[in-house]
Amino acid sequence: MRSAILGLAGLAALAFLASPASAHESIAGTAQRAALSPAARDAAAVVDAFHAALRRGDTRAAATLLTDDALVFEAGGAERKAEYAAHHLPADAEFSKAVATVVTRRTGHAAGAFAWIATEGRATGTYKGKAVDSLMTETMILRRVGQGWRIVHIHWSSAAKRQPNSTD
Repeated sequence: MRSAILGLAGLAALAFLASPASAHESIAGTAQRAALSPAARDAAAVVDAFHAALRRGDTRAAATLLTDDALVFEAGGAERKAEYAAHHLPADAEFSKAVATVVTRRTGHAAGAFAWIATEGRATGTYKGKAVDSLMTETMILRRVGQGWRIVHIHWSSAAKRQPNSTD
């Protein structure tokens, strides 16, 4: 199973990088959003529901959107669903409640029993007394379960937003 997930993550990354620039459409201001394939829209709605549950602090609802064998990669670590639910999920909910995240670009595709959604955004606000201004990336792989989608893999990455330099 692990090699299948890693293989899917690799395919998702390649497909994301190969997405044509013409697939991008303008959203608020100068932000760009890559089009989702029509087949991936329901999977993207599950990603959005996961984030909405985090913003509400509803860790139980967020956890139900993960498969039992879900694997979360964050900050160089890996957690299975039970570990994530017990450790980082509550902290992720607190962070999501405190810090606003704006999606600047999203793309995704679905084929058969799997879908991937790749999202870029910016998180700003204050968390635990510290200012946050970060660029974030997220890849979620989802598996069709019955008539719906569930998240089987999350990979999060973030970096401090680069401040303009007068010598650039």
